[in-house]
This record gives sequence, C-alpha cells and structure tokens, in this order.
Amino acid sequence: MTNWIPEIPAGAGPLYMRLAEKIARDILSGALAAKTKLPPQRDLAYDLGVTVGTVGRAYALVRKRGLVSGEVGRGTYVLGSAEQDNSAAPEHTGKMRAQPADSRFSGFDREADKWLNIEHPAPLPDYGFGSTRVASPPEGIFRLDSTSAPDVGQGQILEELLPRIAAEMPNEIASYTRTVPDRWCEAGQRWLSRGGWTPEAASIVPTFGAQAAIMSAISAVTAPGDRLVFEELTYSSVARGARFSGRQSVQVTSDKEGPLPDSLDSVCKQTHPKAIFLMPTMHNPTLATISEARRLDLLEVIRRHNLWIIEDEVYGALRPNTLTPFAKLAPERTFHVGSLSKAVAAGLRGGWISCPPQQTQRLFTAHKMLTGGSSFLLSEASSRLVNSGQADRLRQAILLEIRNRYEIASDILRGSDMVIAPDSPFIWLKLPEPWQPGTFKAAAAEAGVLIDDEDEFRTGRASELHYRVRIATTNPKTCGELADGMQRLSRILADNGACYDSVA
Repeated sequence: MTNWIPEIPAGAGPLYMRLAEKIARDILSGALAAKTKLPPQRDLAYDLGVTVGTVGRAYALVRKRGLVSGEVGRGTYVLGSAEQDNSAAPEHTGKMRAQPADSRFSGFDREADKWLNIEHPAPLPDYGFGSTRVASPPEGIFRLDSTSAPDVGQGQILEELLPRIAAEMPNEIASYTRTVPDRWCEAGQRWLSRGGWTPEAASIVPTFGAQAAIMSAISAVTAPGDRLVFEELTYSSVARGARFSGRQSVQVTSDKEGPLPDSLDSVCKQTHPKAIFLMPTMHNPTLATISEARRLDLLEVIRRHNLWIIEDEVYGALRPNTLTPFAKLAPERTFHVGSLSKAVAAGLRGGWISCPPQQTQRLFTAHKMLTGGSSFLLSEASSRLVNSGQADRLRQAILLEIRNRYEIASDILRGSDMVIAPDSPFIWLKLPEPWQPGTFKAAAAEAGVLIDDEDEFRTGRASELHYRVRIATTNPKTCGELADGMQRLSRILADNGACYDSVA
C-alpha cells in the first residue's frame, strides 16, 4: 500500500469531485501504478483534513469510472487504464506528497476528465462554499442543499434595472461608497418592518448580505475570547465565523418553541457569554418559531445576564407574522438582521441590520473593515427594488413557487416523519431505521442528490442525535427537476440502506 497523499486541485467543483479528478490524473500519469492499494478512507481523510464522506465519494466516483476496484475488507486497488503502461509504473513505498496539478499535466487533465465525465470549458460552482446557487449543477446532479430564492423572473427585472442605474449614476459606480444614502436606509426600514415594529432610520446599516451583517454585529460588540450563545442546531456558518475571528461558542438546549430559558440561564451562569444568536422565525433547520410567551421568558434571562441579541430574520421575510420581534421588545440590545436572499434574489447581496442607535457608527465601521464596504450598484438595486414595491411582488411570486414545490415534496415523501410548511424552502426529515444522517447524505450524493445532514448545523459536539437531514426545495430550476431529485431520495428511503455500500 502506498503512502501517497494527493494535493487536491484548487478551483471549481465539489471537493470530492476534485479529489476524484486528482486520483484519476495520478493513475493515468503512472504516479499510482496498477495494483497499488489506495490509503484507507479514514487515513486519507485525516491526512487531507477532510471528512471521511468526501474521500468515500471520491473513491466511489473513480470506481464507477473503472479506474479502481474496491472490496469490503480488502480495500481499494488501482486497476490502471489502457493509456497507462502498467508494467513500467513503479510501486511507491516511501511516503510522498503528490505535486499540485499544473500545465505540465494538461494532457492528463483532459484524460482524467474523460474518465470522470467532468467538463472544464463550463466551470462548475464550488459547492464547498456556502449554499447560494451561482451556476447550474452538472447534468444529473440535483442541489437540494440550497435555500436561495427560486427563479421567478428576477433576471428580467435586473436586466432592465442594472443598466438604468449605471446610466443614471456612472460616477457613484466608478467610485467607492463612502456614505449611505437615505433611500438605502428607507429600504431597510421597509424590508425589516414586522410584528408592529418599524425600525428608526438612524438605526439602519445597509450590508453586503445577512452573513456580513451578523459578523459585523459580532465584531462590534464582542472581542476575541468572548463567548456567544448558539442553539445546538442552527445556521452554523455564524458559529464557525465567530470561532474563526477568535470568539468561542457555547450551546443552549432548545425545544419546538426555541431555546429553553432555564438552559440559557444555566449557560450564562457557567460561561458568562456576551451575546446570543437567535433565529426566531422559521429556524434553520428545524422550522421552529419562538412563541410570544417564550420570547418574553428568554428576554428576562437575557436582561438579567446583560446579553446582546443578534436576531436573524432572513427566513422571516417569507413568513410575515404578528409575533413581536426582539428588536421591539429590547431595542437597547438587539441587532435585527434581514436580507433579500430567500425572498427576492441571493445574488444581489442586499441586506440590512437595525441596531441600537448608539452602535450604528461602530457597526458601519465593522462592516466596512470586514467587507471593504458596500457595492454601490448592488445596494442601489436592492433599495430600488424594495422602495418601488417590486421586491414585495417578487416575494409573493416566490412564495407561490415555494408552495408549489411544497406540494410536490409532500406528495413524494408522503408518510415520512418530517417538519414541512407551505412557506418554507426546506424540509426537516426524520430518517427511518437504520439510516444515520451522514450515511444517508453520502447515499444521496452517490445518487446525484446533494442535501445537508444534521451535523452541518451543529455548533459543537452533539448532546442529542435527531437522525434528520435538511432537504431544500428552491434550488432546482423547475418543479420537474425537484420532483426528479425527490424521487431519488424516496427510493433511497424505501431501500432502508439495503442498496447502499461504501468502501471503507
């Protein structure tokens, strides 16, 4: 067995596809000779700093292309190819690190692409970074791991709007954005308003999407080493971002109504956090909404321990309700975040945050330091869509499309244990025995369907297993594509694991 450690090529495409591509290149170049045993999946995953599932999917892909064979208990072996002189290729015995791919291997790149059916003239999106659709997935792959707004004709509207802004404001577009026009704050007021609350114009900071808004708030009111409270399952990119910037995360236990006040009180007494991150409406991934009574109970604990509140209402834009936002209940300590990503268009990066007025300048500065400042063109386009009412019209069209997709998913997954709603762009599915979330995710990926398992949403090690996966419905271009992807998942569920195997 070789101690070969590949250098995964940078660039477009899922991580497992790029690893599979590198394996194919090394087989075809002779770096991996016929009959060479590849490293065990867990060992290679450790060496590369990736998940075992990533390595397993890469091995499965090259196995499908006939480059390797795998048997349970024996491992994975190189078969070689007709283009490779196997007799001349040496067996590697010493530990080495394969060289990164460069132009000298262009012939092997093309040959590997032929084996793997990867087409480079039209680059694929890098699925490893976030969940926003930036391009169509390759044919036969269904992205049910993204909740960005579905296509309801936004492109046609922007095709007219963006050139008009460029014609009317060429100087502003050519320069840096140093000030915030009142109309951008007015758009934020309009978009964030909910539950009988309208933010003050002086409290609004336009942002480069919700993620930038949240990280700016964290930077503004905490310091490296400070602790932030997260639910055990949540939008974990925020928790990762907090750790990346030197903050620490602590977990609070939740139920169907949101975080438990007693658990929060205990966490605060033990760890003394500075802030709490909440998703009060249509929590991702559980779909929970914090009730009015629970909000008041939580606020009592929050005030007692003097926490800042970061209130993420991005999904709330899809579910206007009468529940009072924390920004109205506790305006002196709440950073209320919203964006256009789920209800209009994620690619616009239109976002706003309402904060305590004394924090506005600090928040503006934090956002500028983290992002380099707002894009005038995108911010202007976002504000015009909102102020003209066009964003609301798009939201209604998107909600209708989400409902149509809800009906498709409900029909295909009928009888499954799941949390689903007609205004939600995702489903929280309970897996039947004997499925584990990670194994089901891998089986789905092998069937060409990308989903997220519960580990994707964890902010730390689990104290409870839910045996669930999140299935998003809005990324496929058409309802027909969604139905195809859902049918594949339905067949996997019906198999109960009998037709899935991995090489480990």
